[in-house]
Amino acid sequence: MVEEESIRVVRCGGSELNFRRAVFSADSKYIFCVSGDFVKVYSTATEECVHILHGHRNLVTGIQLNPNNHLQLYSCSLDGTIKLWDYIDGILIKTFIVRCKLHALFTVAQAEDSVFVTVNKEKPDIFQLVSVKLPKSSSQEVEAKELSIVLDYINQSPKCIAFGNEGVYVAAVRDFYLSVYFFKKKTTSRRNFYDEKKYTYTCLHWHHDIVMDLAFSVTGSSLLSGGRESVLVEWRDATEKNKEFLPRLGATIEHISVSPAGDLFCTSHSDNKITIIHRNLEASAVIQGLVKDRSIFTGLMIDPRTKALVLNGKPGHLQFYSLQSDKQLYNLDIMQQEYINDYGLIQIELKKAAFGCFGNWLATVEQRQEKETELELQMKLWMYSKKTQGFILNTKIHMPHEDCITALCFCNAEKSEQPTLVTASKDGYFKVWILTDDSDIYKKAVGWTCDFVGSYHKYQATNCCFSEDGSLLAVSFEEIVTLWDSETWELKCTFCQRAGNIRHLCFGRLTCSKYLLGATENGILSCWNLLSCALEWSAKLNVRVMEPDPNSENIAAVSQSSVGSDLFVFKPSEPRPLYIQKGISREEVQWGVFVPRDVPESFTSEAYQWLNRSQFYFLTKSQSLLTFSTKSPEEKLTPTSKQLLAEESLPTTPFYFILGKHRQQQDEKLNEISENELVQLPLTENIPAISELLHTPAHVLPSAVFLCSMFVNSLLLSKETKSAEEIPKDVDMEEEKESENSDEENDFTEKIQETNNTDLGEDIIHQLSKSEEKELRKFRKIDYSWIAVL
Repeated sequence: MVEEESIRVVRCGGSELNFRRAVFSADSKYIFCVSGDFVKVYSTATEECVHILHGHRNLVTGIQLNPNNHLQLYSCSLDGTIKLWDYIDGILIKTFIVRCKLHALFTVAQAEDSVFVTVNKEKPDIFQLVSVKLPKSSSQEVEAKELSIVLDYINQSPKCIAFGNEGVYVAAVRDFYLSVYFFKKKTTSRRNFYDEKKYTYTCLHWHHDIVMDLAFSVTGSSLLSGGRESVLVEWRDATEKNKEFLPRLGATIEHISVSPAGDLFCTSHSDNKITIIHRNLEASAVIQGLVKDRSIFTGLMIDPRTKALVLNGKPGHLQFYSLQSDKQLYNLDIMQQEYINDYGLIQIELKKAAFGCFGNWLATVEQRQEKETELELQMKLWMYSKKTQGFILNTKIHMPHEDCITALCFCNAEKSEQPTLVTASKDGYFKVWILTDDSDIYKKAVGWTCDFVGSYHKYQATNCCFSEDGSLLAVSFEEIVTLWDSETWELKCTFCQRAGNIRHLCFGRLTCSKYLLGATENGILSCWNLLSCALEWSAKLNVRVMEPDPNSENIAAVSQSSVGSDLFVFKPSEPRPLYIQKGISREEVQWGVFVPRDVPESFTSEAYQWLNRSQFYFLTKSQSLLTFSTKSPEEKLTPTSKQLLAEESLPTTPFYFILGKHRQQQDEKLNEISENELVQLPLTENIPAISELLHTPAHVLPSAVFLCSMFVNSLLLSKETKSAEEIPKDVDMEEEKESENSDEENDFTEKIQETNNTDLGEDIIHQLSKSEEKELRKFRKIDYSWIAVL
């Protein structure tokens, strides 16, 4: 049973990985990058996310390794805190409270117990570089009060600040001014490069566009540069002639990082990607996040097969993004053309996409319009191939409509015999496309063809959707909603709401399948009863997103107000909303989608039951992917400072048992054979001392020598714990020894009998009794060696 806690909006993934420079670990095994409120730890070898460091309450703006302990990591955030992490175990060690927004973070090995951050001055565009003294304390949260200004009037970007070798000086630039602060002399020198004074410099020319970042190698013999050309350039020995290239990296290079060991580089790109590069300029791994396209035309969709989030990716592609692992699964190239990155060039855009027939079919619409009379429109239908485990182009339709396509939808009814697709357009028509035999005499190929064309007084068709059972098709023509029979394509009835054009249209599901809902541009939400063909209810609500839950009767509507976006969850049959949450986002919410849960939740409160079967995700105007969550699921799934969970892959050793990780199968076996078990180890899950030991930060624990002696003593077994089975086992061992002796003696008697048989011939062999055998054993054990002395 899930605890009844308040539901809050959280970032569920898809945050920018390229917001700041990535940082390598000292051994180059891990790479760290900021991701919204979190810090992610990736493996450079496998590209897998090893840990997600949770704890900040606002955007993380900087990360750096602890120069005095290479297994620890510093991070700063706009929440005004600096946190120290153990990135190997994913544990928060300490939090330093600064109480001002921190925009960048720097560390220097020579400055012990101090870090450098950039903070805002009174004016929003003026920043300072400040030294923060980190006090030593046993408590986990400490307030850092000692702040001293190092440089004033600097740039906000951490690219414009660099510390010299061995921390002797720090340099910062803003506009045409260079400021250098010397720590030993505590003096600042400034230069203005805008004046006519000549300075000694070296010019390296290759880039034809803006250079976004620079980085020196560890030895300082090479300079790395990158920019909009998507090419990494290595200038060796600071000469223009001696340079190497790594081209075709896919997107603009935003940041360049070098590992402390010097064996790896990494580049952060504008398409939310990190590329790990070997020293010989060969790309070895790619960490791909949610691609931030210029605009999301297709909306948010769920792939029925992989349960992945599908939306616009890089130009001309659909990206399949895993919400569980927060990484991109793969890209589907829709346009199958080379992308030309030229400012001002009108590109072909991927406008619409929809899944049908439980993921077996995918429909996409491409559009390019340079002038009003020059419209290029193309619709493609893709079939899922089990052989290739991907989508293969099946049908390509040039100019399916005379004007832009506004909506397309599949008939996803379970009893649907023939796949059906409907498209609506501004040309005033909607078209029905069906799958037919499009082959030769062998009848092994299929294709899509137009089966019906409908219109209503030549109004522009704006939306279309099928009912749950597929018997009805609803098409909106500006302010009018029309209902069509899906078998005969006859017009059944119309609904008119003189409150603006219909923006959203959807049918109810399950017990509410008799209702049809429509939201207009003028802020009216209407619900019609299909049985009575009358308006059931209407409400004044400026709906921007309306999504039905595929697993329940619930419908989520997101409205826009002057303050922000609000969420309303309701059933069409009930006028009272089930759940209302104001201010889910300060910016406009553009898209939303329900994702079915693999394991249903068990909220008992009526206000939260709409989250039991599905989870609601929504995308804001700045392309932040958000969802609703409670505290308890996060605490179960993520390692925090209050919780240390043992890995499931630990071997079954005494250290495994003291951590209290007993599996259910082992518990059942112990319960079944508890009566015959020799020693039963005590369960440690509910012991307060051990739970306190596991939840205590490592830096405040006693020494390992002290804990080891206590641990070894706990493993010792007392003699009184012997069960009743131990004595019979000892007796059995003695009996086995006696039986072995008796067997040897039987062999000895058999040999004597054989000799007697040879001597006596056919005489009868005398059988010895047990008493005689015992006497014979005693007789054999007598020492007769004294006879030899005689």
